[in-house]
Amino acid sequence: MTRPPADNPPSDPWARFRAATRARIGLGRSGDALPTKALLEFQAAHARARDAVHGAVDFDALAFQLDRPVVQLHSAVTDRDMYLRRPDLGRRLDSASRERMAGLMSKPVDAVFIIADGLSTAVQHHALPLLEACLPALSGWKLAPIILAGQARVGLGDEIGAGLKAALSVMLIGERPGLSVADSMGIYLTWNPKPGLTDADRNCISNIHADGLSYGEAAARLVWLMTEARHRRLSGVGLKDETGNALPSR
Repeated sequence: MTRPPADNPPSDPWARFRAATRARIGLGRSGDALPTKALLEFQAAHARARDAVHGAVDFDALAFQLDRPVVQLHSAVTDRDMYLRRPDLGRRLDSASRERMAGLMSKPVDAVFIIADGLSTAVQHHALPLLEACLPALSGWKLAPIILAGQARVGLGDEIGAGLKAALSVMLIGERPGLSVADSMGIYLTWNPKPGLTDADRNCISNIHADGLSYGEAAARLVWLMTEARHRRLSGVGLKDETGNALPSR
């Protein structure tokens, strides 16, 4: 059997599959290991994911860029190692934040937006563009000051929402990084937030990043869910995303 010329290598049967996904497929091998290029790319992706988990969101910079009232709060976690070991403390405010929040809102509000660090620094890049795409559609809503929450888990939005007398809490938070995306942001929406709720009580819009869900698409879904949650007075498994194909193009 004649080999093809060196300048005309055989076609790669995996090429079209790799073009359709960020997953690592058809990488080949060198002996009993990955080729050097694939191995180095894997190690670099792992390093980016670790950096995202241990990185710190610059909340002061976010507060400076926002053109709305902002309040900075913090969970009961004291450092990043404790955050990773004690998820329960990330769902509760520390005493100073409780005092700061007490009496902040004298009357109920329709919603509170919370920007939280979570498990990556994704909100540093994605939170402001998402809010810019979303807030103009909520001009008739009474909103609380935007909360910037440090060392926060998703459940922290329940205590914050309840303390601010908000009918809805909307948390923008860094998602757990993976080996294909290290800066993905998620949004969690909860009707009638209060401590003790579970993930079944909230709706999630995930995978918001440069190669995932666009800001326009995410904002359209969020506004629809917020509107329907207020109309139906519920969120979670009882509220399905019915936006379908009505989302704007990228």
